Amino acid sequence: MARRNDHTREELVALTLNTVKEFLAEQPHHELSLRKIANLIGYVPSTLVNVFGNYNLLLLHAVAQTLDELGEEAHNVMERCSDPQSALYELAYCYHDFAQKHPHRWQLIFAHNMNGETLPQWQSERIDNMTGMLESLLRIIAPQRTESEVLQASRVLWSGVHGITLLSVDDKFFAATPIDGKELIENLLSNYLTNW
Repeated sequence: MARRNDHTREELVALTLNTVKEFLAEQPHHELSLRKIANLIGYVPSTLVNVFGNYNLLLLHAVAQTLDELGEEAHNVMERCSDPQSALYELAYCYHDFAQKHPHRWQLIFAHNMNGETLPQWQSERIDNMTGMLESLLRIIAPQRTESEVLQASRVLWSGVHGITLLSVDDKFFAATPIDGKELIENLLSNYLTNW
């Protein structure tokens, strides 16, 4: 086993999160445990508790890393769009594609539970950043809408895109012929925006 001083705190955080990321590239989060992570990096579980506070916070850091990557991809996609409606579609497709590429990491975002603890500010800011992208596009597309209407529309669209993505990642459309999740997302957005 490695000793506590074999790595700096920052190196140990990076090593741990990279190990979790590699694990989730192949296996689902429910196969992971504090003991398994510690064994994979050659430390004892108590060292990870000393660094992260508890297993729940360790996983929250892994979720934050995933949200940062998703956020970066989303920003890059939106910057390439010339109009807000195209950006809205591309943002939704980006969300779907990211989940398809990283299904276990994406699923952990929504499976993770704070178990009654308050969500740290640094995580709340990440979530606000993601939802804020959608809200800002809707404000530009429909400037006559009130803040509460924009907020409601953003949650309706996000819920719909999330549901389609979830069914797509889990292959749960239960159809005789393959269904393209991105086509469903396009259908959802087109119909919603036309009627909104």
